[in-house]
Amino acid sequence: MSQTQTVLPEESSTNSRSHEMGAQTLYDKCMALASNMWWAWNPEVINLFRDLDPIRWRQLDHNPIALLKEFTPARLESRATEMVLYSRIHHAYRQLKAYVSSNRPTWATMHAGVLGAKPVAYFSAEFGIHESVPIYSGGLGVLSGDHIKSASGLGLPLVAIGLFYDQGYFKQRLDEEGYQVEEYMDTRVDNLPLKPVLDDNGQQLTISIDTRTGKLLARVWLMFVGRVRLYLLDCDVEGNSPEDRSLTSRLYGGDERTRIRQELVLGVGGVRALKALGITPGVYHLNEGHSAFAPLEAVRQRMVDDGLSFDDGLREVTRHTVFTTHTPVPAGHDRFAAESVEEHLGPLRDALGISYEQLMGLGRVEPQNVEESFCMTVLGLKLSRRANAVSSLHGHVSRRMWAHLWPWRAEEEIPIGHITNGVHVPSWLAYQMNQLYDRYFPAGWMQRMGEPEAWQSIYDVDPGELWETHNSLKNLMLAFVRRRISRQCRRRGESDEAVETARNLLDPDVLTIGFARRFATYKRADLIMRDMDRLCAILSDEERPVQIIYAGKAHPKDEPGKELIRKIANARFESRFRNRLVFIEDYDVNVCRHLIQGVDVWLNNPRRPLEASGTSGQKVVLNGGLNFSVLDGWWAEAFDGRNGFAIGSGTSHTSDEIGDQRDADSLFEVLESRIIPLYYKRDVDGLPGEWVRMMMHSIGSLAWRFSAHRMLMDYARTCYVPAAGGLSCDMNFR
Repeated sequence: MSQTQTVLPEESSTNSRSHEMGAQTLYDKCMALASNMWWAWNPEVINLFRDLDPIRWRQLDHNPIALLKEFTPARLESRATEMVLYSRIHHAYRQLKAYVSSNRPTWATMHAGVLGAKPVAYFSAEFGIHESVPIYSGGLGVLSGDHIKSASGLGLPLVAIGLFYDQGYFKQRLDEEGYQVEEYMDTRVDNLPLKPVLDDNGQQLTISIDTRTGKLLARVWLMFVGRVRLYLLDCDVEGNSPEDRSLTSRLYGGDERTRIRQELVLGVGGVRALKALGITPGVYHLNEGHSAFAPLEAVRQRMVDDGLSFDDGLREVTRHTVFTTHTPVPAGHDRFAAESVEEHLGPLRDALGISYEQLMGLGRVEPQNVEESFCMTVLGLKLSRRANAVSSLHGHVSRRMWAHLWPWRAEEEIPIGHITNGVHVPSWLAYQMNQLYDRYFPAGWMQRMGEPEAWQSIYDVDPGELWETHNSLKNLMLAFVRRRISRQCRRRGESDEAVETARNLLDPDVLTIGFARRFATYKRADLIMRDMDRLCAILSDEERPVQIIYAGKAHPKDEPGKELIRKIANARFESRFRNRLVFIEDYDVNVCRHLIQGVDVWLNNPRRPLEASGTSGQKVVLNGGLNFSVLDGWWAEAFDGRNGFAIGSGTSHTSDEIGDQRDADSLFEVLESRIIPLYYKRDVDGLPGEWVRMMMHSIGSLAWRFSAHRMLMDYARTCYVPAAGGLSCDMNFR
């Protein structure tokens, strides 16, 4: 079975002259760079593509394949001559070849060797790798993308399995009333770094899944993400019904039937694809309940291949399965009606030799309760030996939430640990900040980004240089925001005066707060608006003003979330705010990158304890921004009193109304008495010395702890290696 190996063009005998490389070879090398998502976290390669045509680069959503397709080899060679790009292309190409080479020692070589023969199979419903590959919606997908990028960086043997959505998640537009409108765009496969996986007959590999109402077919695509292979299943296949051909068109779209069929393809289809590829995982990692059907198919395969009984096969597969739960919100756990489960899992149930009642019992907290629906999270917890939440507080919440699954155990003994989420540093660290760190940090620090020692040189950085670097990033962010807002105004047919005002919005000398995330009501985007007069006074203060930048999407069916967006987006029309509050449409990886790299303060104020982890604030840390957050998720274990600011005292009230008011009071009090005075307190050179010291302490104390490299090392030591049969680690999983 062909897994479609990376094919890189051969080197020429010399690289000193462009004509010796040849136009076609030059073009092939650029396309090879574009065909592995490694480029997306390497600034030198990003800058190389940008320099080919900066305007088209921006217009094409930073998609290098789409950009290169607008060049002929001859035109590319001409542009490379004009911009003196030959050595940069050659160097980047050599770097990629060295990076993907399997004989280079990595962290995993020393610490996770057992996985070399038994790789991790990582299942996720979405992967947020880069804005040019729109198969993600938000935090879960970005976390999955960071997970496999860090697996690549650490050399961790891992293959990833997901779904290919040819319309992705929706593009967000606001109408004249400020109301969210969803637009779905078809994605051209030929503009993505996807390759068809071929079967033994040279045809694209297609897997088949039986249901009670017919077969489901899915073809398999391959994307290279550094050293990691990401396999994506796509139901737009001849032989499927028109309904099923559009099954994987949209992420999180459709009704319950669409959802269970997508999850059947991801879980059962994903395991069958691995089998067809000749990949025998040592670990199945289920990232959320969407893929929880996967272990059932793995059990069936063990029964067929090794003659095991269902009970023995279940015991064996469970031993190799890791399950991660991401949400403390009950509505976030998929549940399906019994008849839907039987329709889609019936043939697999027959093959497993178990009864309808046994299958339903696997997805119920109370197996005999016929009134209880089938829950994918319950299935994931029952079919895994190791389960984890994504922050320490979320671990406590999850053990309480699912305690009824283990009624004979005390709550603190419920077998759900935690591994706190982290972010992929190279993807989110601004190029300018990276250059600053390179001047002060020890050589090779980026290869040790998950270790505390690698970041302690931040205290050696010149405070003025750190502040100026931050300000340059802030100016870049504000320029981006102005472009986006003015474009929004033009699209909505607003006056020339409004467009011109948008081009001059916001002031780089003003304290700038960012708030960007999914607009679910529990995240309380409008908490700071509970006292509009007080907010107005803060924003319009003559001596020490504040400005706020918002972004985020509401789920298409979340009307309260959409109303929140309308309320915030329309606030800019109120004269008393003096253009100090704006909302950017269509939040995605690109918008996120600009905001987290340029804000002074990152605001996060969910109702505690409903934020499982959160990672946007971790990205802010890398770039010198300070967090201002409720003590929930990751911030509950990160805040030390000197590395940012806290809203509230870390307690929750039983009344949402009282809790909201209490948190709003705390938000205003901290903002007015601590954040604003500290930011505007300047020395004779105009430097906010105490603020910059807090920036340094935030970076030094938090950047390593909340990096995806540290997260992956924790997964390897506490989950992957033991699940694959290696030596268990003594690290406290809780």
